[in-house]
Amino acid sequence: MFAALAEGVSEITGLLEGEDVLNTAKACAALGADIRRNDGQQGLWRVHGVGQGGLKQPGQSLDFGNSGTGSRLMMGMVAGHPISAVFDGDVSLRSRPMERVLKPLRQMGARTETGEGGRMPVTLHGGALKAIRYAPPEASAQVKSAVLLAGLMAEGVTEVAEARMTRDHTERMLRNFGVAIETKPVGQAGAEVRLAGGQSLQSQRFATPGDPSSAAFLLAAAALSPRADVTVQGVLANPTRDGFVRALLAMGADLAILGDQSHQGAADRETSVDLSVRSSGLKCLTLPQDWVPAMIDELPIFAVCAAFADGETRVSGAEELRVKESDRIKATVDLLRVNGVAVEETHDGFVIQGCGAEGVPGGGHVETRHDHRIAMAALVMGTASRRPVSVDSIAMIATSYPEFIGHMRGLGAEINEG
Repeated sequence: MFAALAEGVSEITGLLEGEDVLNTAKACAALGADIRRNDGQQGLWRVHGVGQGGLKQPGQSLDFGNSGTGSRLMMGMVAGHPISAVFDGDVSLRSRPMERVLKPLRQMGARTETGEGGRMPVTLHGGALKAIRYAPPEASAQVKSAVLLAGLMAEGVTEVAEARMTRDHTERMLRNFGVAIETKPVGQAGAEVRLAGGQSLQSQRFATPGDPSSAAFLLAAAALSPRADVTVQGVLANPTRDGFVRALLAMGADLAILGDQSHQGAADRETSVDLSVRSSGLKCLTLPQDWVPAMIDELPIFAVCAAFADGETRVSGAEELRVKESDRIKATVDLLRVNGVAVEETHDGFVIQGCGAEGVPGGGHVETRHDHRIAMAALVMGTASRRPVSVDSIAMIATSYPEFIGHMRGLGAEINEG
């Protein structure tokens, strides 16, 4: 997306070619960027950007499939251009709230039309924007990023004030593309981000680090297995994304972080490390609320780990899970219950009574609710539970991790389709 806005040709290697990324690339192409995938080398892409203000009127609606990130960030991209675009997606994306992004964009000057309840399909009419100061009521990197992307084309200085700092990939990447952007910590867990409008992006070459949300399933499977020793290579080492690794360590996992982390704190670089996990006896954990934004997508697989742990695990401050691909609090609770785990649902999380040495009974059939992370979490549970676990569908796993089944089988998991 940023390469599509930049001047010149950007080269991207190591790209995760899941359906979310592919659908976002199609949308960028529909808006005028020249995007070419090198079929001879998986993960190599070249993007000839349109330059500042260069997005074109799309000839048809932009279909993002299941990608909430792609659609919401693209709304911010489009808002500052004198074009109109229709944003749409699959049945899961159509159920997710879009007002959280559209509200600040309207305050900046965009016009919108939505489906029932502020949901997709959304028609966005862009144009001249005014900078605003915005304090999102929810901890959402998607909202922050959409406002910042709109701010690139706005008159004045756009500011986003977060009560709890969310993942900072947008800020880092904007700096890599040559944009001057200021971030400062506020209080114990908050942050303020400032960006002046009218700045251009310059093309870059990027090597994409491994996705920590995908890696989490392999790390969990290794920790729960009785005879595992697994190393996952090249995983992103961003401190706003490492909550699951922190949580595993706090639960007593035999986990080693390998490689040079000396540049983790640099303002404009993403670094990666290798993560090595061996079979582990896990203990319960009351998850600190300030860790939640750094592992919001990993909470279903964290809950699976907690089901195998000794004692009571508590998660709170995770109300954002209610508006993911599914209501992930309810979906996670149901996943555990149908497999014999005692769990209490709360308004912003759950309380899990770990099975400890007795092991998770398993044997349940999990309703995935079209949610890729629920499907993968359930299958990981099945690799270590006393009885196999089944799911109603695995089709949506390709949304974020198309190699998941192959990787799990390569590690020794028995996964049967049919």
